[in-house]
Amino acid sequence: MNYDIIGDVHGHHDRLVSLLRTLGYRETLRGWRHPERIAVFVGDLIDRGPQQLATLRLVRTMTDTGAALAILGNHELNAIAWATPDPERAGRWLRPHDRPGNRRQHAAFLAEVEGSTLHREAIDWFKTLPLWLDLGAIRVVHACWDDRQMDLLRPQLGPGATLTDELLVRASRPGDPAFDALEAVCKGPETPLGQGMWFTDKYGIRRTKARVRWWERGPCAGPPVFFGHYCLSTRPQPLAPNLACVDYSVAEGGELVAYRWEGEPALRATHFVWV
Repeated sequence: MNYDIIGDVHGHHDRLVSLLRTLGYRETLRGWRHPERIAVFVGDLIDRGPQQLATLRLVRTMTDTGAALAILGNHELNAIAWATPDPERAGRWLRPHDRPGNRRQHAAFLAEVEGSTLHREAIDWFKTLPLWLDLGAIRVVHACWDDRQMDLLRPQLGPGATLTDELLVRASRPGDPAFDALEAVCKGPETPLGQGMWFTDKYGIRRTKARVRWWERGPCAGPPVFFGHYCLSTRPQPLAPNLACVDYSVAEGGELVAYRWEGEPALRATHFVWV
């Protein structure tokens, strides 16, 4: 099977339609599809962009009809935690609502769904998405393929590498090993800045840790790994012979990018497509 691995869409429905057309997909009575290929979405379908529900409808129709696969991104994970009451703290949520940065990051999605049945439907669907895909010849994860952290998570996962309610609670508790493991897989490894050091990111959120470019640590064994999350701004190209990021900052005015995989074990810059 040949796959088109598509980067973080962030609610940019019209850009996604343009990319699908460029890749040879066509809209049918069963949604967008390709006669010979499967699309794979690396997560972060929501937040920031102007067309949240339209994006979800398109991608969900593709997954429901077998035209696509999709995994959970950190924005879907955050959305689930935002909508889930904390079972141990009355009146609280697993992702606190009283932190301005949390609502600001999630504002575009909430503007379309908050207070509606569509909100619950979207959350329930997010919970069916796997945290990663191992398709044999390729692997797909949102932020970082980390075998050690994945091994820690596997006994706690539901069918198809999905979140369970118990894991969601543990992963919302800083200091719990499940928190660190899920952070690594969905948000990427980070390093502390040092005591008393911090910075404010471009979204106004105070950070005491910085993202690590984990792919620069050395060769990664195994089949090609595709991921998103990192908002790259260079010309799309493989980061290593078997590593490719497909997030090139569509939410910040960059490109919506896909990689057309056709069985090659060594990835090629010429297989990137973008709009």
